[in-house]
Parts: sequence; C-alpha cells; structure tokens
Amino acid sequence: MNEQLQPLKKPTRTGKAGRSGTQDDIVYAHIFEAILEQRLAPGTKLSEEALGEIFGVSRTIIRRALSRLAHEGVVLLRPNRGAVVASPSIDEARQVFFARRLVEKAITELAVEHATAEDLADLRKMVQDERDSFSRGDRGAGIRLSGEFHLKLAEAAKNAPLISFQRSLVSQTSLIIAQYESGNRSHCSYDEHMQLIDAIEARNGELAVSLMMHHMDHIDSKLNLDEESASDDLHAVFSHLLQTKGKPARPSAKL
Repeated sequence: MNEQLQPLKKPTRTGKAGRSGTQDDIVYAHIFEAILEQRLAPGTKLSEEALGEIFGVSRTIIRRALSRLAHEGVVLLRPNRGAVVASPSIDEARQVFFARRLVEKAITELAVEHATAEDLADLRKMVQDERDSFSRGDRGAGIRLSGEFHLKLAEAAKNAPLISFQRSLVSQTSLIIAQYESGNRSHCSYDEHMQLIDAIEARNGELAVSLMMHHMDHIDSKLNLDEESASDDLHAVFSHLLQTKGKPARPSAKL
C-alpha cells in the first residue's frame, strides 16, 4: 500500500498539505480540497474503511489525515461512532464569520504593508483562474480558488499565526456556505478580489479594508438555513480518482 498515492504533475498553489508527499498528507489534501470545493456535504460520515479503499491506504493513514482535519475544525471525531464532516450550527456559523471578519481585516492591513510585487502577481493569476473556472462551468474549482485567494493573501501578510488561523476559517466557511447558502448561485468574488488587489497595490489601507468588509458582507448576505449542495456519498465525491486506471494522485491544490 505504501506506493498507492502518487503526486500530480500539475503545479500547486498555497499551503503545505501534501508538500512532503507522505500518504496522510495526500489523503488530507484530497479531503480538504473536496471540502473547499463543496463536494463533501456537512454531516457526511467519513468511513475509515471506505476511505481506505478509495485511497488504497491503511486505516492508520486515514486516521492521521482525519485527525489533522479535526484539528482545523472541519471534521468531528466521535468516540465509537467514527468521523463526520462538521455540520456547523447557526450559532457556530455566526462565530466563524465574526472571527473571519477580524482575521480578514488584520490580514488586509498587513498585506497593504508587506505584499510584494510577486505576491500581487500571484494573486491576480489566481483571480483569473477563478474567473476562468466559473466561465467554463467548473463551480467547484472556482469556489476552491476563491478560498485559495484568501489563503494566499494571508501569506502576503507575512504573519504565520494568521495563515494558520485563516486556513481553518476558510475551510469552515466553505462548509457553512455549502450548508446555508441560498439558491442564488451567482458569483462575483473574482471582481471583488481584483478590486482588493488594486487597493493593496496602491497601498490604500482604508480602501482595502473597506473592500474586504464589503466582500464579507456579500458572502454573508447569501446565507440561509435551507439548502445543501454537496454530497454525502464518498465514492461519488472521489469518483474522479476511482475512474482512472492509475492510482490516486495528490490534488492540484496543496492547501
């Protein structure tokens, strides 16, 4: 089983999951990516047996990956009942968004001070990739890239604790959106992201923070209690891995 998971040839973006190439890194990164793309529904049971079969690894490897996800608040480990994808309550969702606003404000202020020309170029490329994904109808990739944008922005802020905190908040936000987003599926985050980059490049901290808060307001305004859009079928979520004759590979986003 030790050579079941092979890395993709596609370039990666932000984050460190999967960078070392260990099996639990790769399993972790695939599940994290599925959460960011809203392909895993809140409350989904994460069967160690099913995941072991999908990824071709031992339950020990699966447990390590699930433990990391639990540490980030996107998986619940239930004694004697197994793991499930977290299903935030309304109160928990509000707490996450409150924390997210505080962190985004701090990250934006620091990015105005510290973002390099290379950081800004990378951010613009991510926004273009996000736009292209939505244009071709790949909503999952577009949502993931939108989340990656905020992780990359945290890196541009040059503050390691904020990067770690943001990683957890972005993944929890994706679960909240999957659970509570309204029927309006329109997305204009790439336009808001590009405006934010322009303000950061101009070193206009007041404008950049205002644009970020408006962006968060836009996300918040689309939430309700009615709709779930992801799947709780593990084999369906990871079907792109099972359909290929090759072995599961590292996901394109090492988040």
